Amino acid sequence: MNILLLMMGGQGTRFGTDIPKQFTIINNQPIFSYIVKKYDEHPDIDKIIMVSHKEWISYVLEETTKLKLRCSYEIVEGGNTRSQSILNGLSYAYKNHSKSDIILIHDATHPYVDITGTSNVIDAVNKGGGATLGAHQYDTVYQTDRYGFLQQVLPRQYVISGASPEGFRLGDIYPIYKNASLAELERMTSAGAIALAHNIPMKVIPTHILNLKITYPEDMILFQQLAEQYFFIEQDK
Repeated sequence: MNILLLMMGGQGTRFGTDIPKQFTIINNQPIFSYIVKKYDEHPDIDKIIMVSHKEWISYVLEETTKLKLRCSYEIVEGGNTRSQSILNGLSYAYKNHSKSDIILIHDATHPYVDITGTSNVIDAVNKGGGATLGAHQYDTVYQTDRYGFLQQVLPRQYVISGASPEGFRLGDIYPIYKNASLAELERMTSAGAIALAHNIPMKVIPTHILNLKITYPEDMILFQQLAEQYFFIEQDK
């Protein structure tokens, strides 16, 4: 079984609005529902687990019900940090599914679904280890010192920006989160980072979808312009 773990428990403090950014309404529906619907249409996805802040669980349920999903789904309460929210989602999955199942972790602040890339992540995990979508860099990449001065040019062919989803065997990633200290969970916000620290090799699956992350208001403006014309072009209007 292939399980999507959609992370949307954050409060979006840097975004500067009254509601978390994943619940912002774009063309009459919240951002997270675009992601859920697209994954539901993916032939390789069998179940969706949404991790939500406890104050928004009833809203998530209401909006998800409207989508009339093919996949079975559950809504799990998040934790105080992103890593603790991932742990909550993984704990639910581990209690109710097989440790051989594949878990795909997607952050709702990445408002896109790469259908082909997701299938390739699943294939890579089936071959062993973990995998993540990643966007290669095409501009010159520099390293700076702590004062903001350029130190050196990095070989850009070896530099990527992390994208969603990250994929693992449930039986590989859950014990790592379960046994991690609070300090480690707070320090490593990426599942890929904590996997690497525990010797799980991570295969990079290149994505050609714009690797947009909604962090600031200007990011939302870009998503509004591209939602149906680019990211979710096949979605009914």
